[in-house]
Amino acid sequence: MTQETRCGFAALVGAPNAGKSTLLNRMAGAKLSIVSPKAQTTRFRVLGILMRGTTQILLVDTPGIFQPRRKLDRAMVAAAWAGSDDADVTLLLVDSKAGLNDGVRAVIERLTAVKRRVWLILNKTDLVMAQSLLPLTAEISKLIEIEHVFMISARSGNGVNDLLDRLAANLPVGPYLYPEDDLTDLPDRLLAAELVREQVFLQTHEEVPYAATAETESFAERPDGSVRIDVTIYVARASHKAILIGERGQRIREIGQKARVQLSGLLDRPCHLFLNVKERSGWDEERARLRAIGLDDNV
Repeated sequence: MTQETRCGFAALVGAPNAGKSTLLNRMAGAKLSIVSPKAQTTRFRVLGILMRGTTQILLVDTPGIFQPRRKLDRAMVAAAWAGSDDADVTLLLVDSKAGLNDGVRAVIERLTAVKRRVWLILNKTDLVMAQSLLPLTAEISKLIEIEHVFMISARSGNGVNDLLDRLAANLPVGPYLYPEDDLTDLPDRLLAAELVREQVFLQTHEEVPYAATAETESFAERPDGSVRIDVTIYVARASHKAILIGERGQRIREIGQKARVQLSGLLDRPCHLFLNVKERSGWDEERARLRAIGLDDNV
C-alpha cells in the first residue's frame, strides 16, 4: 500500500525586515535567500523546497511589501503578492518588536481583500517581553481572521519545528511537484548574482546597496569540475562605483572572496568568481535589468 503524500505552497509575506528570508533559510536548513540587517534585501520570489515526513513543503519567500516608488520597487511588490496569490497557506510574518505598525496594517488590508488562509507568525519573540505577545495577537486578530498563531524566533530556531509540523499536516494531499532532493528552483546563475549582492548589502552602507544590482554574465563549467562565474555589479553613480571598488580594490576583493566561499558551499564544488563594477544610471527603471534579476518588467 502506497503512503499518502502531501504537497503545497506556503507563502511568507510581511513588511520589510520582518525576518522572512531568515525564516526561509531556517526552515529549509540551507542558505537559499540572502539576508542582511537592512530592509528590502529580497527583490524577487525565492522558492525553498523541503521534505517533512511524507509532505513536500514549498516555501515561497517574497520581497517585503512597502510603498513603491521606482519601477524596481513596483516589480518587487508585484512579486510579493504574486508569491502569495497561489499559496495554499499564507504565513503573515510580523516583527514582534515593531508590532502593528503602518506597514503591517497595509499588508493585512490587502490580505483581507483576497480571502486567504492566514497563519500569524510572530517573529523575534526572543527580543520582547512575553506578556506583550498576547495583546499583539489580539490586536491583529481584530483586523483579519487568523487560523493559527505561532510565536517563534527565526534567528534561534525556537518554535520553528512546531510550525513545520503543523504545515506538513495541513497542506493538501497530492504528489510531489519537485524531486525530493531539490532545495530550490533558483538557477545557479541567479544564486551567484544574489550572493554577490548580499555582500554588497553587508559591506556597504546608506544608499549604495539599494542603488546596486548584480548580474551573472557567464557561468562556464571547467574540465576539472569547477566553474568560472563572471558577475557584473551595476551601480547608479560614479561615487558608488568608487565605494564598491574601495582603496586599491580592497572592498571588491573582499566582496568576491566572501561570495565565492558561500557559493562553493552551496554548489558543492570549487567556484572561480570574477567581479566587474559598471556605472549605469537608471538601471532600476530598465526592463532588461529587472528581467535579469528575475522580476516581471510589465509593471
